[in-house]
Amino acid sequence: MELNKIAADGRGGVALRLPEESAKKNTWQAAAIILDFDGVIVESVGIKTEAFRQLFSAHPTHLEEIIDYHLINEGLSRYRKFDHIYREILHQPLSDEKSKCLGRQFSDLAKADILKCPFVDGVLEFLEKCRRQSINLFIASGTPETELREIVEARNLSGYFDGIFGSPATKSQIINGILDDFRIGASKAVFVGDTLTDYSEARVAGVKFIGRSSSMSNMSFADLGVPIVRDMVELEVLLAGKPGKTRRHSR
Repeated sequence: MELNKIAADGRGGVALRLPEESAKKNTWQAAAIILDFDGVIVESVGIKTEAFRQLFSAHPTHLEEIIDYHLINEGLSRYRKFDHIYREILHQPLSDEKSKCLGRQFSDLAKADILKCPFVDGVLEFLEKCRRQSINLFIASGTPETELREIVEARNLSGYFDGIFGSPATKSQIINGILDDFRIGASKAVFVGDTLTDYSEARVAGVKFIGRSSSMSNMSFADLGVPIVRDMVELEVLLAGKPGKTRRHSR
């Protein structure tokens, strides 16, 4: 898949190590680190949940079911959620125009707060260190791509990334496009996300996954056998193989 990408500048990858927890080899050669946006770069998960609550407040008898569906499927495009909500919960038709209108309303409800919400701890320092080490960085998000790029630009983050990609492409499609366009092998890429959708999309794309878990997220990566970090400080420790506290759940 050809992505409307920011051109690669030919920078090479860097060898990154996970802490060894057993005798088996556990070294990652990472030519690309791909980050989700909401819940990985900024603490915006609660903002989008509240936006869904306001958007569907006219359906009080279905509201909790709608919110539950949203929370279970955090990381999925809002438009795919609208389709499911109207088809399976509200049992109403949803035209393309109505879906676009909902998307605009959702953006109006959420965007201003996302522009000013806190960064995940350690994000700016992590991005600076990746830039100094010439590590290829990308964003793969379920947010519509034009809106995503506006937000990233407004928060002065664009210069850190070799590509900023959002929906309508799925995250696995975005990841595969990055691998193809930048000629990076799947074994040399890492995707960092905070939802089960992110984990599933990483598996579809065949790349390694690191889960970001926090008190603001409803997601638990227990029993998935993936490394888990609470913030970007722990992510740096994990990727660099430095002594420090990170968490890992085993099957």
